[in-house]
Amino acid sequence: MVLCTLFHCKHHRLLCICGLLLVLVLASTAFAGENIAVYPYLPKGYKSIRVFDSQGRFVGRVLAEKRYWVEIDQIPVFLQKALIAVEDARFYEHSGIDMRGIARALVKDVMKGRMAEGGSTITQQLIKNKYFKGEKTIERKVREGILAMEYENKYSKKQILEMYFNEVYFGNGAWGIAQAARLYFDKTPQELSEMECVILAATPKAPTHYNPLGDPAMIDKRKRLILSQMVSLKMITSRKAKELRSRRVSFTKQGEAPYYVAHVRKKLMEQYGPDIIEQGGLDVITAMDLRMQRLAEKALREGVQRINPQLQGALVALDPKTGDVLAAVGGIDFIENPYDRAFSARRQPGSAIKPLIYAAALEKGYTAGTIFNDAPVSYGRGNGRKWTPKNFQRKYYGDLTLRQALAYSNNVISVKLLDAMGVPYFVDFASRLGLTLNTGNDLTLALGSGEVTLHDLVGAYMPFANGGLRPRSRTIIRVFDRNRRTWTETPLSISSVISPASAFITTQMLKDVLTYGTAKTLKSFVMKRPAAGKTGTTDDYRDAWFIGYTQQIIAGVWVGYDRPKPGGTGFTGGAVCAPVWGRFMRNALAGKPVSDFSKPDTVVRVMIDPETNELATPECPVCREEFYIAGTEPTKPW
Repeated sequence: MVLCTLFHCKHHRLLCICGLLLVLVLASTAFAGENIAVYPYLPKGYKSIRVFDSQGRFVGRVLAEKRYWVEIDQIPVFLQKALIAVEDARFYEHSGIDMRGIARALVKDVMKGRMAEGGSTITQQLIKNKYFKGEKTIERKVREGILAMEYENKYSKKQILEMYFNEVYFGNGAWGIAQAARLYFDKTPQELSEMECVILAATPKAPTHYNPLGDPAMIDKRKRLILSQMVSLKMITSRKAKELRSRRVSFTKQGEAPYYVAHVRKKLMEQYGPDIIEQGGLDVITAMDLRMQRLAEKALREGVQRINPQLQGALVALDPKTGDVLAAVGGIDFIENPYDRAFSARRQPGSAIKPLIYAAALEKGYTAGTIFNDAPVSYGRGNGRKWTPKNFQRKYYGDLTLRQALAYSNNVISVKLLDAMGVPYFVDFASRLGLTLNTGNDLTLALGSGEVTLHDLVGAYMPFANGGLRPRSRTIIRVFDRNRRTWTETPLSISSVISPASAFITTQMLKDVLTYGTAKTLKSFVMKRPAAGKTGTTDDYRDAWFIGYTQQIIAGVWVGYDRPKPGGTGFTGGAVCAPVWGRFMRNALAGKPVSDFSKPDTVVRVMIDPETNELATPECPVCREEFYIAGTEPTKPW
């Protein structure tokens, strides 16, 4: 009474606490019955799924996301003691609230002039975690105390501890001891060592700071406090505490390549069903090259952030001969935004679709030297509407060969070419290359109106780099159980989708894109190593693309906003994505042999007169080399 009077003006709220303590002491209402275990019981012997790259280097883990319930008899006694020592030394003496602890908290309240959180028992912490998530208020504290006493009347101390360990948060998304033991040590709770128990007992107080992946200095300080408390409570001897302090603890490697690992998780669920993740205990050998994966993540992150930190991006690299996904980055920061833009996001590719149109034309009998005129033309859209495709910056050049039109990414000629071939023919051709274009009989397909994923578009370019052969994409090569018995193996699956001649000539045309076309920023790259590729930019500069390849690697880059909006003038595939591609490929190919694309016997090399695009005569002052499918080459001068 004297204490309350002294601080009446400044701390009148404490009178409420003093007055309501009697309510807490008298509270004894039976709590509505509920099952203790509110989640499935933890399967015995659970192990995570480990993911390795193609060389056997550890990459990461696929963890079960379900919350599992662990019975108190499966939670180490040492962990129970460590928690009680640091959180509630009088746990077995009180009935839900600790009057001594409350008295200490009241003094702290008075000294600090605010509502403190101290004085909470393990039972109160359980109640707070289950029912109260809001701010610290007197009313909440009172209700918390009442419910704590009701819990103590209803449940045994062992049951309360069991509920606590299964409900409390251990940081980094781990709710309950089952997830915590799995995340930090890849163990079941029963398998935890004594020092691992101490570390986990340290976490619930402040999961952000004291979790095993937090500040080592803070964690060490907390560990020492727990061991000291255990000695004071005669739970362990001083010698035992000293011995434990000297022990080193190894945490589970948290892994790398989160977007790639997340895709592996998805593929496992597609192949084996969702229960496979919960069963665990597998080793997965992926197609990834961990060195390339790291290079891809670095190149994308640095390249995008140089432009605008608000942008997103993705990068996919494949082996064109096997279809192996060497690297896949689905965004800039997985923790901030795990959405996979490499495999899942469907966006308009813009002009990056054009190589498929020109390759389809070669298959239909057109040649790289076929001439089209890019004079504007209008097409009927029904209901009296017309559509007039326009070139970039509305520049028109007159007659151009298909080689030139592709290098300059000429819109008008691309539309005219698609119109001449027929949209159904092209849609069928694209499907053979792995693209599904659901846009109907629409000439806007020539400008990339059909949405695709980055992975699928990169895959569609593979035949150009691989003599017309298209391997099926692989992320998972082999799956073992922990006894190294092979579960499944993904064999190579390769099909011929276009002629070697069309593939070679398409590549020769795409080489020009990097020397004098829309990706000429990469000219220095192709001076050292033969490469081909194509830029893509959608209307209003919303999406930027670049897909390029050498004989060894084919890689694609996409940059844009998740909610499509203009990136501004200059936001083009050549300016934004090609530099990212260049940085990645230079490093990824370092030390690898330089080789050019092999010309098949079905392709002939002819010297032509660039003025006429016919066979050059001896008198021709300037001649140019051109490639033709045998039988389509010019045979006489103009």
